[in-house]
Amino acid sequence: MTPDEVALSEAAKIVGAGSKVAVLTGAGISTDSRIPDFRGPNGVWTKNPGAEKRATLQTYVEDPDVRAAAWLGRLDSPVWNAEPNDGHRALLHLERTQQLLMLITQNIDGLHHRAGSDPDRLVEIHGSIREVVCLSCDYRAPMQVALDRVRAGETDPSCPVCSGLLKSSTISFGQSLVEEDLIRSEWAARNCDVMLSIGSTLAVHPIARVVPIAKQTGAKVVILNGEATEMDDIADSVVNGSITELLPSILGIRQQAAG
Repeated sequence: MTPDEVALSEAAKIVGAGSKVAVLTGAGISTDSRIPDFRGPNGVWTKNPGAEKRATLQTYVEDPDVRAAAWLGRLDSPVWNAEPNDGHRALLHLERTQQLLMLITQNIDGLHHRAGSDPDRLVEIHGSIREVVCLSCDYRAPMQVALDRVRAGETDPSCPVCSGLLKSSTISFGQSLVEEDLIRSEWAARNCDVMLSIGSTLAVHPIARVVPIAKQTGAKVVILNGEATEMDDIADSVVNGSITELLPSILGIRQQAAG
């Protein structure tokens, strides 16, 4: 076997032997759904540094021009036309075999939900673009409610309850993660026997720390990504390549179908 085949086989053995598999997914699992990542060669922030500025909470709150640009960006987001791909669907296999402990995603696109993942085993650690929230009160609604107002001519729609600022329910730079989501994620890291990281550079903290936490508590670590990550050195198996092509093999789906 080639080195790539050896790595793939080893990853499949590790995951197949796991009875409590925690999964962490990043932007790479959604690129085949035509949702660009952020920091890759063709990433949103690589091509347009101003887009990253809009993801900073303080700037968003203080600058109405930034908010107006953010609303136009939400209006044209590729998320609205995206569909789950074979990578998202492959993870349902872990639920069917009762191996999945928790699915933690850094993605805000909601595609794990759309693929049918169990909401009780899913943590959207960075929130979701599919909802809009008020920064001043408890108002929350589907994002399309606010986008309809933008289409009707409002450049910076305000909260219909308290007139506060609205934004997507995503976690911006400078904004705290939801404590309950952090607790659930770290619980999964400490209680899993396999940590499978998919499509993440493992450079975004604090959620990336679930990988070393899992390693320190005795779990095996498998990393699947299109390129090297910041934690390849602690992994028991590293596989580089197409997630939609390789993840089904790692999860044993093709082998079972062939049998």
